[in-house]
Amino acid sequence: MRQELLGWYDRNKRDLPWRHTSDPYSIWVSEIMLQQTRVAVVIERWKAFLERFPTVQDLAKAEEQDVLALWSGLGYYRRARMLHKAAQSVVAELDGKMPLKADELRKLPGIGSYTAAAIASIAHGEAVAVVDGNVERVLSRIRGWESHDSVGDAAVRRKVEEFATGLVDPRRAGDFNQAIMELGATVCTPRSPQCLTCPWAKECRTLGEHKTPKRAAMTSREIACALVVRDGDAGTEVLLEQRAVTNTVMPGLWELPAIAVNVMANLEERLTVRHAIMQVNYVVRVCALPSEGLREKPDGVRRWVVAEEASAMALTGLARKVLTRAGLIQTAGRNGPRLLIRVGSGN
Repeated sequence: MRQELLGWYDRNKRDLPWRHTSDPYSIWVSEIMLQQTRVAVVIERWKAFLERFPTVQDLAKAEEQDVLALWSGLGYYRRARMLHKAAQSVVAELDGKMPLKADELRKLPGIGSYTAAAIASIAHGEAVAVVDGNVERVLSRIRGWESHDSVGDAAVRRKVEEFATGLVDPRRAGDFNQAIMELGATVCTPRSPQCLTCPWAKECRTLGEHKTPKRAAMTSREIACALVVRDGDAGTEVLLEQRAVTNTVMPGLWELPAIAVNVMANLEERLTVRHAIMQVNYVVRVCALPSEGLREKPDGVRRWVVAEEASAMALTGLARKVLTRAGLIQTAGRNGPRLLIRVGSGN
């Protein structure tokens, strides 16, 4: 099975930038970004992050707001905060040198068993298995085990981990782990697996047919926010609010002021965007308000920001989406038409 999988991987692996390095810090950043985020999105963001913070020392000495600003749009901001905190631990407690072994890596903030195994095997060749959702699905199908949900049968998870540990190729541990994750991502997919092209088809007891837990149903919700702009001395300015640092969701990030949906009838709707967070699909009504409609707050949690500078701030994904759609900021990789929404009388 090792030979079959590695042969398939050598012929079919995607050319991803983090596969051209053995630097544990670079691999670590890629693994954290790839959690809950599509590969296509991560590629450019990974490059930009390493240009700004090329070493663990650079990341450790950065301000958290700078880290969050570069993470803006990737979502799940706790990942960025824990990455930053762990980098500070590496510099302060380990003389800037990341641990070599998975057991030691797991002691760092935000690094669990999967991430530790990925870094140790890819960067240092440690023969330790990675088990993420892709790996669990592949090996469960191979053995005919029913997949479980996060609060379900822990015995299935243990069996998968034991099976994975026995499969790891000690000579090419990093490649093997990347290969099995690649197989789950591109061939043994959750729906419509490509069994005819799978290198493990003859070992598989289910050929893609196995029971899996039902995904939680998506819910829908309608919300509204205010887009307030004015002409300032340095150019177009937009009014932003900072979420409280005590907030359990996206603390400290900047967003557009919220509006109660029940007052929208008296406002001018200029834009509608859709935005998904976790299991909720939001329909966001973006309303225009005159620049005198909302005021700055003296504590700085609501203030005018030059639009061109806003893109470098730690914005929520929704705020970044709205400001991009409105033509007020530019998002990397998007060069669509500029739709500048102006509100008020230019004061």
